[in-house]
Amino acid sequence: MDKLVIEGGRRLCGTVTISGAKNACLPILAATLLSDDRSVIRNIPALKDMSTMLRILKNLGVRVQQDGDTVKVEPKGYSKYVAPYELVSTMRASICVLGPLLAKKGHAEVSFPGGCVIGPRPIDIHLKGLTALGAKIKVEKGYLIADAKNLKGTHIYLGGHFGSSVLATDNVMMAATLAKGVTIIENAACEPEVADLAVFLVKMGAKIKGHGTPRIIVEGVKKLHGAEHTVIADRIEAGTYMLAAAITKGDVTLKNAKLEHMIAMVDKLRESGLVIKNVPNGIRVKYVKKLKPTDMTTLPYPGFATDMQAQFMSLMAVTDGISVITEKIYPERFIHISELNRMGANILLEGPCAIIKGVKSLSGAPVMASDLRASAALVLAGLVAKGKTDVHRIYHLDRGYENLEKKLLKLGAKVWREKERS
Repeated sequence: MDKLVIEGGRRLCGTVTISGAKNACLPILAATLLSDDRSVIRNIPALKDMSTMLRILKNLGVRVQQDGDTVKVEPKGYSKYVAPYELVSTMRASICVLGPLLAKKGHAEVSFPGGCVIGPRPIDIHLKGLTALGAKIKVEKGYLIADAKNLKGTHIYLGGHFGSSVLATDNVMMAATLAKGVTIIENAACEPEVADLAVFLVKMGAKIKGHGTPRIIVEGVKKLHGAEHTVIADRIEAGTYMLAAAITKGDVTLKNAKLEHMIAMVDKLRESGLVIKNVPNGIRVKYVKKLKPTDMTTLPYPGFATDMQAQFMSLMAVTDGISVITEKIYPERFIHISELNRMGANILLEGPCAIIKGVKSLSGAPVMASDLRASAALVLAGLVAKGKTDVHRIYHLDRGYENLEKKLLKLGAKVWREKERS
């Protein structure tokens, strides 16, 4: 197992290329199961989650060829319908094969998903939506066993305890493309990644309207064909490097990033005093003056993304004054607080709220990553901390950030990977 070692105190400057969006790539790869034809997907990042999804496709009998960031998927003739525990347990997004398998094969057996430990993330919304389309689903030995001879379009409300669900919207939308009649999805997730999946499905011949809004309308078709598609840039990766520029008082251009995909965070950072503007084919982020504390609440898109909460907290931890971060998506997503406090931060947790009193400086320390975005938050803290920071269990980072240390090195950071001592 590897750890990341960071010597803090270096200002980040330069240009970083933002990779394809992980949360768009995964359902788009799953969507290729809806056709018998070859599809070509470009801008696939080199991430652990991508390799896991490709292994799931291969396990189903799909032919997969990868050349750099381009993946060719040939599903013709695949006959299996089981997504096994040893693969699905490592990545929550693997449940998005459930909808395509049901729609195409009429049967699916998918293990309960795994992923990051950030609190309960029930799959009841997935099951509610697919059941409404006519699927019969039961649980046996840790597997979801789903059958559907003929899916039928219907009017579905996909609300959950904490708002809309991206993966549930993905699953139901994909299944609805081959259902008979019209499906209306209310309270659909509006994230750019959902819209990107819809764009790909439309290229395959699906009839979809309203993607990017809370009401998606899908008119089922008899057959889908293959398509070529280039995945959008990862707004969470872009946001992380944006915060890296802010926390190190740097000047960084994010190539391929779309400002309109993260306007809520951009608004908060501008409120704090960071200069952010569009440039040709990207965004420039520049520190020009002392930043001010600002309060933030995570909300479904287009609100402030929960996947940026931990990283934003690292910035506020070294911003003079008091700020409050409220987590309304995953109220238990605060495991990183104890690790930031180990580095000298002053953060108090009160229910779903973190009260942060900015300190003058952090000090390097050995810290333990608990999940993907918490890992990124600890890296950001290490970039500005005095001395050396060892971030342990960075396999989480490898699930969501392509070539993280290489990109940071190019921007001027002093960071390297080491093997853990047994």
